[in-house]
Parts: sequence; C-alpha cells; structure tokens
Amino acid sequence: MKYINIKQFGVLIALFATIGCEDVLDTEASDAFTEDIIYSEPDQVERLVYPVYNSTESWGLNKAQWWSRRFNIEVGSFEAKFNFNDLDQLRLRAGWSPSNVGVLAEKWSTYWDYIRLANEFLDRIDDSEAMKTAPDEVAILKAEMKFLRANIYSKLIKYYGGVPILENALGLDADFALVRNSYEECVDFVVKELDEAAAILPETRPDNEFGRATKLAALSVKSRTLLYAASTLHDPATEPSGPLYDYTKASKWQDASDAAKEIIDLVGARDLIAVADVKEYQDLFLSPNQDILFARAYSALYYDFGTDANSLWNQTQAPSGFGSWALSSPTHNFALLFNMADGSSTSDGSYDPANPNANREMRFYADLFYQGSEFRGRQVDYALADNPSEATPHGLDSPEGLGNTAHSSKTGYNIRKFQDESVGLTEVSPNRPFILYRLAEIYLNYAEAQYELGQEGTAREFASKVATRGLQPAITASGTDLLEAIKRERRVELAFEGHNFFDERRWMNEAHLGFDVKGLSWKKATDGTLSNEEYTVVERPWFERQYYLPIPQSEVEKAPSMVQNVGY
Repeated sequence: MKYINIKQFGVLIALFATIGCEDVLDTEASDAFTEDIIYSEPDQVERLVYPVYNSTESWGLNKAQWWSRRFNIEVGSFEAKFNFNDLDQLRLRAGWSPSNVGVLAEKWSTYWDYIRLANEFLDRIDDSEAMKTAPDEVAILKAEMKFLRANIYSKLIKYYGGVPILENALGLDADFALVRNSYEECVDFVVKELDEAAAILPETRPDNEFGRATKLAALSVKSRTLLYAASTLHDPATEPSGPLYDYTKASKWQDASDAAKEIIDLVGARDLIAVADVKEYQDLFLSPNQDILFARAYSALYYDFGTDANSLWNQTQAPSGFGSWALSSPTHNFALLFNMADGSSTSDGSYDPANPNANREMRFYADLFYQGSEFRGRQVDYALADNPSEATPHGLDSPEGLGNTAHSSKTGYNIRKFQDESVGLTEVSPNRPFILYRLAEIYLNYAEAQYELGQEGTAREFASKVATRGLQPAITASGTDLLEAIKRERRVELAFEGHNFFDERRWMNEAHLGFDVKGLSWKKATDGTLSNEEYTVVERPWFERQYYLPIPQSEVEKAPSMVQNVGY
C-alpha cells in the first residue's frame, strides 16, 4: 500500500483553543511555552487530543454555516426534507457541482483540518518526553488520536470515495501534487489504524469519561466501514467503477461479518436494553447507557454548537406551534415504513389512510410528531380549519396557527426522537448524548452480512433482536424478503441518526434517492372532524453522479493531480 509521507509542520492551535487562563498563568514564562514543554507533560498532551474529538460531529451538519448548525443530514435522505421555505439547502434538487454542494461544502475542509491536527500529534508523540515518562498513559492518548483519524477517513470515503492518505502533517517544503489513493487502500488503512487503536484502548471507560474512545468504539467504526465497503455501490460491476470506488476483496462479506461478530462476542450477544413502552424507548436516546458504543458527550459543562439554545434539537426540531423552528420535516414516504402494531406493513391492508396514525408500531410514536401526538401538555395540531372559530381554530402547528408559515411542517410530521421534555425548549439537557455508534447497528450490520453469506437463520436471529426490542414480532422472512426486512429494520431503528443518506446510496436504491416527497395536509371541519389528503410537497430528482460529492473545485485547481469524481 502506498501512502503519502511528508515532513511534519504545524502550530498547536488546538492547545491554545482549549487551555484556560489559569493554565497560562501557571507557566514559568510566555517564551517557555514551547512544543517541547507541551509534549513533555502527559496532561498537556491530553489537551491536544480533546479538540480532535470535535471531528466526531454533533446535532448540526456543520458549524461553519448558520443554517446547518441546526439540522443534520436527515434532510438529504429518504427520511426528511429541509422545512423552512422549502429551501434546497443540500442542493439535491438543483444538483451538485464542484463549486456548489450547498451546506455540504464544509465537509472536505473540516475533515482535513482535523486530520492535520491528528497528524501533527502523531508525528511528535513517539519521541516525546511524555511518552518516555508515562508510556502507558500516553499510549492510550496516541490510540485515541489514531482512532479519531481513522473515523475521519471512514467518513471522508463515504462522501468522496478514495482520498489521499496522509500519515504525516504537511510541511512548508511538501509536495502538494496530491494523488487520491484507491477506495480499497483507504479501507485497508482505516481497518489497520482501528485494529492498532483497539489493541490499546480500554474496553470500557468510567462514567466521567463517557464519550472517550474505547476498544468497542474502534471496532464499531471498523464494522461500519467494512459493511459499507462490501455493499453494492463498491462492487466493481456497478457504476461508478474504478479504483476510486471499487472494493474487490472476495472475502468482503465475511470480513464485514467478522468485524461485527468481534463486538458481539465482547458483549456476549446480549439482548438490547428492554423497553415496555414508547417513553422507555425515547429515554434510551436521552442519557448514556450500555447500548451506546460511542457518542458525543454533551452537557452544560461542554459548550458547543449543539448545546447552545439556538442549535439544540428541542428548539430546532419541535413543531412550530411551540415556538420551535421545525427545520427537518419527516416525509410521509418515510412514515409509511413504520409498521402496524401487529407487525404488518402499511401496504398489507390493515393500514387506514383516513386514520394513518392509528395502531402503528411503537417506534412510530417514539420517533415522529404526527397529528394528535402529545407533547409538552397539548396535542400537536397541523390542521387548518375550514371555518376557523374559537371552537375549531386553526391548529397551533399549522401555517395559520401562529402565522408561522415558513416554519410550519410541510409534511404533517416533525422529529420526536431526541426531544427531552424534562428541560425547556432552550435549556441544555443534563447529559443527552449525540449517538454515533450503538449496539443495535452492530446487530443489523451482522444480520446483513450473514444474509449475504447465506446464513439466513443467524441473520433472522440478530435482526429480530432489534425488532422485538422495538415491540415488533420476530422476523420470519426468507430470501429477498428477509433482506428487505433487515433494511426496513435498519431504516426504522436507526432513524434520524445519520445512516439513511449513506445506506440508500450503498444499496443503490434510487427509488429512495430521487422521489416525490409526500406529505399529509390536514383539514378540520366545523364539527371538529379531521381529514387528511396526501400530496406532493416537492419533487426530488436523482442525478447519477450524486452517489459521491465532488472534490471541491478549489482543491482541484490547487492540485490538478487530484482527480475529480465521475460526472463532475
């Protein structure tokens, strides 16, 4: 495998971003605050790791753009659309170009900034005084940084395909004629780095270190990376094809299966945390628990976009009648994927379009705001009154309810998942995490890989662990129906957690990539009777090139050796 090796150069911006005034005053003199001193003390070395945890991301799609601090990639998936004035924030309707991908533009530069910080650290740490004086402690910090860098690369290749592998920081005398490594080389690099990190990282952390990397976290990134690599999108027989996109290993599904099984063995293949009702399921997403394998820790102690009042999901995602912004509207297309309570689908006959919210599966009620759902002391009401009066007013969450047309849901749904009613809309939850990897995903990863290996019994067993925890019947399907059941379970269980945008692409399911976004328009008669009508909110076209983001035009101009993605 061929990686780019370049001399180390950089400044310790991360240190100055995280060190407090008292720490500065404790130094002997301002000119003594040098790299050698920083790398001589384990406590100071640890401070260099903290800022790179920001690369794991949070409730917002990115921090550099005002809007996208307040919603995430669900608005570009089958799950939802951006709500405010129907703006095309991800340019899915206009189509991506190398100079304009909407609010996804910051992904490239942000990820590489964090890779640079990680590389600067890794260039210095082995020969540091801190490593000599506290090798065990500093080795774990090094493993954390390798984990974080590998996690960034895993995300880069989901968006762009093969990218340059940089193992050292760029120096002033560096060769900037960067060449993209193949997708397969990138996957191999990520797996190697994660295996090395997993061998050093602790399997668990104490409660006060929730959010720090563990062995299970590293293995989770490995599992997702290998599952994606094995998928249809990276098969050499599909388009786009070529080294930047293809994964050619004959053992790919076995490798994906083994990666998930390694975690399953460590946790003893235990059942997921059981829940009795909607509330208990909702609470799984509001505080740390043993099913969470890696998450971004948030509390009032850690200020960031995602904890400030204007980007909390309570404020940005709840229905507009509560004074919220309702920025991500789940599609009716997606809502129909939630089963009926008895496990039948919404196309099996027991679903009543006139009463679409009746007798649905538990996760429907846990994850979605819908007409009549209970929230903060009242029922959500999207209905416009035929003849508004004191007895039958416009719904508070309708376009006319508070005169809030721009923010009122266009689809008749809002995101209920992650809402914390124990605090005010603009208050910080005590310890609500942003979940990045959890055990339910690993069971579904394993189920999908086992299906592809022809082990349908095991696939049913682990998909059923997720379904039955969701108070659905065990999965009994076979053949292609079983694969579709696994995919449905993945869509529903992992809803609004950043998976669907990539899952539909790796499955190359164009019916969920380009489609008419459907919504429900609710009406209220003078006697209070409600009715609804399905309608097309907006058309979302599909462009074949959009399996991947383009490399930014500015990067191609700086380094013409950086080959552009197909179709751009």
